[in-house]
Amino acid sequence: MAILDRFNDIIKANINALIDKMEDPSKMIDQSLRDMMEDLAEVKRSTAGVMAEETRTKRLVDENQAEAAKYADFAKKALVAGNEGDARVFIAKKQELENVGAGLMTAYAAAHENAVKMRQMHDKLASDIDALKSRREMIKAKVTVAKTQETLNEATTAIGRTEGAMNAFGRMEDKANKMLDEANAMADLNMKPIDAAKALEEKYATKGTASVDEELNKMKVELGL
Repeated sequence: MAILDRFNDIIKANINALIDKMEDPSKMIDQSLRDMMEDLAEVKRSTAGVMAEETRTKRLVDENQAEAAKYADFAKKALVAGNEGDARVFIAKKQELENVGAGLMTAYAAAHENAVKMRQMHDKLASDIDALKSRREMIKAKVTVAKTQETLNEATTAIGRTEGAMNAFGRMEDKANKMLDEANAMADLNMKPIDAAKALEEKYATKGTASVDEELNKMKVELGL
């Protein structure tokens, strides 16, 4: 049956394989669960139909066997009554029913096999869904932790870049200080040298020259005035 081939592919996909294909399990798991629930509903409907067909064909087989047994009983009664001709008629009808019954048994065997397979598929899919439901919160929690760790990793990387920038600025500041020190030293070297003797000469020359009042008083003393 085509329905068996279709759902056989669904059953082959187990939960672990499904999760491995998810790009973002936290977002995809709910959608996957909804898809599986839709598949389960379809499998359930199909399984119910196949099981109903099994029940119908089994009922036809039972009815056919009951009819064949009835005509076999009639044939025996006819023989006991000495009516061999009637017995032949009953036996012919019994054989006709048995021929039909052979076909019904073949149909029932196929319906039974299909019903068993469909029930197995239904139970497997239902079990996988239950497993996915029980693991859903665990998976989401792991994804949350993973995203938090990614954030911490990014922050750590950013801090590393900041520290590198601070070190670079420190080196640039040291270089600027060195350049300033060298410029100041060069400015000092470019200044004219100080003439120490000249400075002393001016000092003592100033001290050796008396004021007008002092010299006037000195002359008055000498003159006795």
